[in-house]
Amino acid sequence: MALFEYDGRTASGDAIRGRMESASAIGVATELSAKGIIPLRITVSKTREIQALVDLRRWWHRQQISLVDTIMFCRQMATLTRSGVPITRALRGLSETLRNPELQRVLGEVADDLEKGFELANALQRHPAIFSNLFIAVVHIGETSGRLEESFEQLHGYLSLEHETRKRIQSALRYPTLVLASIFIAIAVINVFVIPPFAKLFASFGADLPLATRVLITTSKLSSDHWHVGLASIAIATWLVRRASSSPAGRLWWHRVQLRIPLIGSILERALLARFCRTLAITLGSGLPITRCLSIASRAVDNDHVGARILKMREEIEAGDTLPAAAYSSRLFTPLVLQMLSVGEETGAVENTLGEVAGYYEREVDYDLKQLGDAIEPIMIVFVGALVLCLALGVYLPMWEMASAAKG
Repeated sequence: MALFEYDGRTASGDAIRGRMESASAIGVATELSAKGIIPLRITVSKTREIQALVDLRRWWHRQQISLVDTIMFCRQMATLTRSGVPITRALRGLSETLRNPELQRVLGEVADDLEKGFELANALQRHPAIFSNLFIAVVHIGETSGRLEESFEQLHGYLSLEHETRKRIQSALRYPTLVLASIFIAIAVINVFVIPPFAKLFASFGADLPLATRVLITTSKLSSDHWHVGLASIAIATWLVRRASSSPAGRLWWHRVQLRIPLIGSILERALLARFCRTLAITLGSGLPITRCLSIASRAVDNDHVGARILKMREEIEAGDTLPAAAYSSRLFTPLVLQMLSVGEETGAVENTLGEVAGYYEREVDYDLKQLGDAIEPIMIVFVGALVLCLALGVYLPMWEMASAAKG
């Protein structure tokens, strides 16, 4: 998106001037014509500072569109479409009543696109940062089948479950995160304010210091004298990691590593499988072919490693295999889940079976998340205890040795 400046005249002949964001000058002309304005001059804005501010503002507001905002939008759209309110009027009404300014702007643009002749799914597809492939696919099916309110209800239920899962994961990780942050702050305070006075005291005696004390003094000196080098190193390392993870190969490697993290990896894998099964159940229930459903689900899991396995399942189904056979070859599912899929295919209730499998994984994730805090707590206690022991030995051991030497 770029910022354009334009001059034009209204239908009554009044001159008008302003700025507008669009992908091209043709887009600006089309939007001005739709508003009854005759464009006379359209140029790219020369003010780079204004463009930078516009981009920054758009990025900031885009970050503020949360999953809760999307859930509320789905629920309200389901209610309005069920009541018979035209889609354009419903979007206009929501854009005026929602609290999120960026979502207001997006819904206003979607309503403008509908008035220009776009279908709802195509209009939503122009905002991929907000509406996922699954969202657009379900809306498209509801729009073509005349059951748009059911599509929004399905999306509301799916996104609500997703939100609850995220909340449980955040709640389980809150305690270890706070402990680690507290440890980091404590180490920084000790290195900067506590160790230097002791280092001067020990240096005045000229005695040989234990290894733990020498390590503490060296660490403190490095932290005090070369802190800027440490910050620069952290910043460069963070940039390199982000750049590497943005490449397809780096992102695939990182997603594979995530699933191998002790305690967390297995929980994350089951959460991804629950999302996959829930997505596949919704898309199959919407009437999409299974190969298209698997393609959408591979992107919905938001993990390239698991997504590649799902795409492999799609290839095997295209080659003639059944869904249970492809699921077995992927090595993603347990024998119990594979049996459930086989029974679902035999009875013709694959959609319902996938919903039950998703619920099965979600219950397992919920239980493991509740146990995660109990599993991490003793590890945190041992880690904090070892840190305190090292600090105590490093500070007090030479004092005890000097005191013993003075008495002897």
